[in-house]
Amino acid sequence: MSGKPIEGGNRQADFERKIVAPQQFSERVARLARPLAFTNGCFDVLHRGHVSLLAEARSLGAALVVALNSDASVRRLGKGDGRPVNPLADRLAIIAALEAVTLVTWFDEDTPLQRILDCRPDILIKGGDWPIDRIVGNREVTGWGGRVYSLPFIHQTSTTGLLEKIRRL
Repeated sequence: MSGKPIEGGNRQADFERKIVAPQQFSERVARLARPLAFTNGCFDVLHRGHVSLLAEARSLGAALVVALNSDASVRRLGKGDGRPVNPLADRLAIIAALEAVTLVTWFDEDTPLQRILDCRPDILIKGGDWPIDRIVGNREVTGWGGRVYSLPFIHQTSTTGLLEKIRRL
């Protein structure tokens, strides 16, 4: 390497190609290997618990799709003042950069049900704080023969807890 800066060209990082708008989501998902795993969340301030959950979710399928709450959707969840901390575009890029993630999209609704219906995953996953009977899409996924998992937390970390700690400092 010469140490010279790269000039010109398309500077889009490879991982950004994993980000897909909801309007193109079904088409892109149709090309993915099965079984397809799906999870969703805010993923506002990424922490070890998130990364562990996504890695485990990916191990359950041949591909992992992640759907993020839009900024407005996060605000409606009542996660606290100033949330999300990171805007959707940043959260999408961070999640897309993870090796475990095959595709990432978003939803503006209060739940990810439409994205679940768009991709018909074989495996639906949420973290251990979600009882299976409360996981959005449970009925639909099990109805078409898929499986639903509530994965126990390996690392007891929360974004809300991290933000409280930061604010105290």
